[in-house]
Amino acid sequence: MKRWIVGLVGMVMLFGLSACGEKEASGDDSWQKIEESKKITIGLDDTFVPLGFKDDDGETVGFDIDLAKAICDDYGIEPTFQAIDWSMKENELDNGTIDLIWNGYSVTKAREEKVLFTKPYAKNEHIVLTRKDSGITEREQMKDKILGTQESSSSYESFLKNPEYLKDLVQDEDAVQYASFNEAFMDLENGRLDGILVSVIYAEYYLKQNDKLDEFNLFNPGFQGDSFAVGARKGDEALVEKLNQGFEKLEEDGRYAEISEKWFGTAWEIPEE
Repeated sequence: MKRWIVGLVGMVMLFGLSACGEKEASGDDSWQKIEESKKITIGLDDTFVPLGFKDDDGETVGFDIDLAKAICDDYGIEPTFQAIDWSMKENELDNGTIDLIWNGYSVTKAREEKVLFTKPYAKNEHIVLTRKDSGITEREQMKDKILGTQESSSSYESFLKNPEYLKDLVQDEDAVQYASFNEAFMDLENGRLDGILVSVIYAEYYLKQNDKLDEFNLFNPGFQGDSFAVGARKGDEALVEKLNQGFEKLEEDGRYAEISEKWFGTAWEIPEE
């Protein structure tokens, strides 16, 4: 009987070790692959100023670009910035076309079901932008008006999730969707839209750069703010952990504040969760 019990215990231990070996073999190697190749591909909408966009020389620049380059440089990794169709961003990630979504990517519950987020690194707010000559400065004045926004943006997600703020008011109870905020802004200027729902970071930077702050109204119709984070594939926990450590280092040595001051004129702090 004793020999039978010993033999059974041995079999259980052997099975356990075998299972552990299989678990290790099929574990998360997301960071190992990046570290070995020394390359990473970051997907973005390259019209989203000032986070990631093409400058006059055709170079991809921006707040998020500088953050990504700084973290990648610390790890000896070479980033490639790949312009993508923003409405297909999660598909591009799942298909392996890109390794990360990093471009003013707001954390939402719907997105958390699709991707693994880093810790938030910046705050965001959704506002309505209208022409000064329209006289529209508050939510109620958007009744039966034509609203535009970017397709698959967090602004549009907030619009759908909180219908009492705008959806129940505007014409057709929906927003005209554009591939980029740039296109929406052009239609606003040309009078084809009465307002656009947009990130305040984009709106303020765009208007300042084009010396048009005095020509437009900005107001929050009631939406709560959200946060920007980097999105990775579900299961890429090792990669996300390295990025979180990278953000911590940027804040500790002051580079995060320097980069934010460069793009926004203010030294930001990474928000607490």
